[in-house]
Amino acid sequence: MALTLHGTVTDNQAGILRPRKNITPLYMNGDMAVAQRGTSFASLSSGANQTLDRHGFVVNEGTFTVTQDSDVPTGQGFGKSLKVDCTSADTSISSDGVVQVYQRFEGQNLQLLKKGTSSAEYVTIAFWVKSNLAGNFTLEVKDQDNSRLIASQVTISSADTWEKKVVAFPGDTTGALTNDNNLSLQVTWWLVAGSDYNSGTLATSWEAQNNANRAVGNFNLASSTDNEFYLTGVQMEVGQFDADSIPAFQFEDRATNLARCQRYFERITTSGSGDSFGAGVCFSATQGRVDIRYSTVKRANPTITFGSASDFLLQAGNKSQAPTGLSSAGSSLHGFFCHTTNSGFTVGHGCVLLDNSTADATIDASSDL
Repeated sequence: MALTLHGTVTDNQAGILRPRKNITPLYMNGDMAVAQRGTSFASLSSGANQTLDRHGFVVNEGTFTVTQDSDVPTGQGFGKSLKVDCTSADTSISSDGVVQVYQRFEGQNLQLLKKGTSSAEYVTIAFWVKSNLAGNFTLEVKDQDNSRLIASQVTISSADTWEKKVVAFPGDTTGALTNDNNLSLQVTWWLVAGSDYNSGTLATSWEAQNNANRAVGNFNLASSTDNEFYLTGVQMEVGQFDADSIPAFQFEDRATNLARCQRYFERITTSGSGDSFGAGVCFSATQGRVDIRYSTVKRANPTITFGSASDFLLQAGNKSQAPTGLSSAGSSLHGFFCHTTNSGFTVGHGCVLLDNSTADATIDASSDL
């Protein structure tokens, strides 16, 4: 059951005096403050897309832009929200139509839920939401390890108004979450659901995955280009809470919030042209080998993606040259070797990889779930 918070700001902040059960928030970047990949993601019409840090966006109906927005609930301390804006409508949803915002979790971070045991804990998810569509959408918690799920219908009571929702899900005594660094749980906001997902009875109790029961009664955010959906202040608490008892949102300092996000994705960049990414050696006359270290240990060996090679500069002795190509080798949880393709260097000379771009060269390391 979704509950809408009432009362004054002072009343709603009373929870700040209550001791927290979790020192580190389970939900990451719930205030939408970290956006390493960028602040706007336009023309999203297919596939699973990474947007603001730790927030994925799945779409196969309509076209959307996801942005980091400054529209936030008044007096709550939030500076940013995640905005989903429909830019190309679809009023005839296919049976497998999907639009979702989600966050995924490692099993080893959720062992305190005691899932799959007789002591399984409630989990309560609270968030602030705003949309021009008054109506119902679905909040779903899915156990990826055991293909089980539970869902709740959430009602936006007033259009264009920030509302706080608090949804408590009972513990599941069936199916333990794997105690490792792989995907175990996903929390999903359903914004569009085709008949494959809404033709049954909503799974308001834990059950084996039945797609027809996942998003029954959902509104269609793709129905008009006037439609938009805002989300911020997301928190996930162990225990059963309501609007009166939920602890206050636990803000993290910028450095902590960023570091936790960088476990899954890190955009390695510099402070401007001429700044260094790392040092190494000219492995051959045509190849520099530069050691790059991450700011944060990664969840798993990441996939490395480079910006344009022309945005970089390899310097060795008195010779500087933009590489014609970049590749990674020896990737680990801590760093990797960047191999540059060059010409005319002296074997054994020390070298540094520099930023050669006024737009800032970038290297992306992704180990997202």
